[in-house]
Amino acid sequence: MEDLRVFFTKENHDLIEQAANVRIKDVNVINVLLGIESVPFNQGFYAVDETFFFDVSLDIFCPQSPCPSQVHGIATACKRVILFGSEGNVKTFASGSSTSPDVEPFTGKVLPRAMCQVSEPIGLSSKVCRSPQCCDCGVKIPDSICSLYGGEFDYTMTRTVYVTIGLFIITQLVRTVTALVPTYDFCMPEREIQPTSDSPREMFRRLEFPENDFFPPKVSDYSEPAADSKDQNA
Repeated sequence: MEDLRVFFTKENHDLIEQAANVRIKDVNVINVLLGIESVPFNQGFYAVDETFFFDVSLDIFCPQSPCPSQVHGIATACKRVILFGSEGNVKTFASGSSTSPDVEPFTGKVLPRAMCQVSEPIGLSSKVCRSPQCCDCGVKIPDSICSLYGGEFDYTMTRTVYVTIGLFIITQLVRTVTALVPTYDFCMPEREIQPTSDSPREMFRRLEFPENDFFPPKVSDYSEPAADSKDQNA
């Protein structure tokens, strides 16, 4: 994911405006929002929209400061994938669950569940530059994420920080299916098992004498494999 814009809270406005250079330190995935809808004219296929929210830790270098200042910001990225999720006409309800089955409006189709697994992201590069004129980012950070940073984010900075992040993702569609498992009745023993003695001597007496361990192999034991090898060479 290349050149993702990083957003900062208003309290970091002056620090970003004075930044001469930035260095990415760490990246973490905060949340992934998933949306799913059926693909027209492709029966059984669904489009999954994924919105990633990254917590980005940066070192900010300013000309008047000898040491960098560490700040945290938010970077977002969007991705769309099309996967096969089959079709289902059965709605599943479970006790103790407040969520209802996902049903697509207008069509009434029962949608599969979208799941996304993400690895630990890797911060590859970062840069700071002047924001392009008349640039409307069109990004709105959810209030649930804003509360983690203690305030609203500033979208009007004249300088912008961009980062490049490496991330491995597995996206899948999941449906609840019925599996038929054969079952069998309990088997009752037809005869009584005789108890055995716990004496080590009695157990040793039941062991067969290891005759082969006391006699080395004879010549005839080696001649047969040798004859077979001669036949193969011929």
